Amino acid sequence: MAWRGHLSRNLKELRILFCPSSPASMSARTFIERNYKDLKILNPKLPILVREASGIQPQLWARYDMGMERGIPLEGLEEVQIWKALEELVKVGASLKA
Repeated sequence: MAWRGHLSRNLKELRILFCPSSPASMSARTFIERNYKDLKILNPKLPILVREASGIQPQLWARYDMGMERGIPLEGLEEVQIWKALEELVKVGASLKA
């Protein structure tokens, strides 16, 4: 899990979007509550944006070099699956640098 400390090597920005009250966003809210602080400590220069808006579906977005973005829907995912989704976004960023 050392990759968690190297997000800024492959990402320019990480955005997490969710609804503050919907059941569909529950796991995304929990993920932020449990992990935001550690992610920010490990990646102090990486912008990690948390966006709440009523009625939106939970999503994880990564912005890469040249403005390229990729998003993953988080509805129905558990915390471990959200970590896997984040890892996939980091791998995409690593492949773009190759």
